[in-house]
Amino acid sequence: MARPAIVIALPQAERTIVADELRSAGFEAIVISSPDELEALLVARHDVAVAILDGESDLDASIEFYGLLHEGSRDIPALMVMSPKALDKMWSATTSDEFFSRPYTADSIRWRVEAMCIRSVTIDDGSGPVIHSDSMAFDWSRRATIVAIFNPKGGVGKTTIATNLASALQLRDNQKVLLVDADTVTGHVTTSLGLEHVRTVADSWQDQADGGDAETFIELAAPHPSGMSVVSLTSSPLNTEILEPQRVADAINAARSSFDFIVVDLHPSYSALNQAVFTKADRILVPVTPDVPALRAAVQLRDVAIELGVQDRLALVVNRANSGVSVADMERTVGMPALALIRSGGLLFVRAANVGRTVIEMYPKERIAEDFAALAERLVRTHVPTEPAAVPVKAGFRIFGRAKEPARA
Repeated sequence: MARPAIVIALPQAERTIVADELRSAGFEAIVISSPDELEALLVARHDVAVAILDGESDLDASIEFYGLLHEGSRDIPALMVMSPKALDKMWSATTSDEFFSRPYTADSIRWRVEAMCIRSVTIDDGSGPVIHSDSMAFDWSRRATIVAIFNPKGGVGKTTIATNLASALQLRDNQKVLLVDADTVTGHVTTSLGLEHVRTVADSWQDQADGGDAETFIELAAPHPSGMSVVSLTSSPLNTEILEPQRVADAINAARSSFDFIVVDLHPSYSALNQAVFTKADRILVPVTPDVPALRAAVQLRDVAIELGVQDRLALVVNRANSGVSVADMERTVGMPALALIRSGGLLFVRAANVGRTVIEMYPKERIAEDFAALAERLVRTHVPTEPAAVPVKAGFRIFGRAKEPARA
C-alpha cells in the first residue's frame, strides 16, 4: 500500500536531505517553493498528509502555506521547523500544529512525520486523508525498539521466548511492550496467554476493505494481565491474502511511538512477510537449541541475513542451555554472538500457559525467570535512543497567533 504524500517547504540546504529520508521510508516527498505551487498541488492531489514548513527565513510565506493547508474543508497538519531562539521570539505570532527544533537529523524529522500520520490516523485509499479518530493518547517522544524472534527451524522455543521476554520487559524493566503474533501459520501467542475472541489484523483489514473504519495496531491491541499489549495478525492460515507484507511491516513500524519495545514472533520461514519485518527490526533474536538441525538453520539464517543486509542485527538466544553443550562452541559454529542463555524450564512453561500466564508472572523467583530478566535487561541497556521530545506548546496561543485562552479553574 502506498504511503501518503508529504509536502516540504524548507530552505534549499535542508529540503533534499529531508526529502531523501522520507522517500527511503516509503513516503512521496514533494518539494515546493511558493504558496502558488502548494495551491496548485492541493487542487490536483488529495493524499497530502503532512506539510513541513520553515518558521524562520520567510514567515509570511509559511503563514500563507498554513492558510492553504486549512482552507475550506482541508485540515492538513503542519510541522513548523525553527530554532529554539526563533521560537521564543516569535511565539505570539507563530504557532502551528506541531513544532520541530533546529538543529535536527533527517531521521528524527522522519519519525516526527510518522507520528503525525499516526496521530491523524491517515488512510491512503486514493480518496484523500481521512481522520477516523483523534482520541488515542500517544507519547511522541517514544521510538520503540523492534525485536523480531526468528529461526527458520521450528521447535526451538520461539514463541516461548517471545512471550516471556515481552513479559520480562513489561514487569521487570517497566517498559511499555507490544507483543505481535506475526506467525500466520502456526501462531498461538494469544492461546498461550489465555486471550480469547481477539480481533485480528486480518479481521480489521477485511472489514476496512468492505467499507469499515481503519484501525491501528494500538486500537487492535488486546490487554494482558501482565500489562503488555498483544496483537495477532490472524487466527487462521487460510485468510492471510489481505496481510500484504509491506503494509504489515509499516503498521508495526507505525506503532513505535506508543511503546518502548515491540516484540514480534515470526513463522519459521523466509516469507515475504518475514523479510519485510526484518527491514524494520532493530534486533533479530535467533533462538537455538543445542542440536545439529537448529544450529544448521541458524547458520543458514546468518548467510541469508548477509544477503539482506541485516546481519548486524542478529544475536543468538541459546535455549535449553543447561544441556552440556558449550555456548562458545555454538557461537563459533553459527558465527554470531549469544545475547542470552535460557535454561530448560520443564513443566513451568506448561503450568503457566495453562492459566494464560508467563513464567515471569507465575514463577518470578525461579532461575529461568532470572534468565529472561537478564535478556530483557541487556535489551534495555541497548535500547534505541528516543527522538528529541516535542517542543511544548505554551498555554494561551494556537495557530499563527489565534489565541486559545487557558482553561479556567
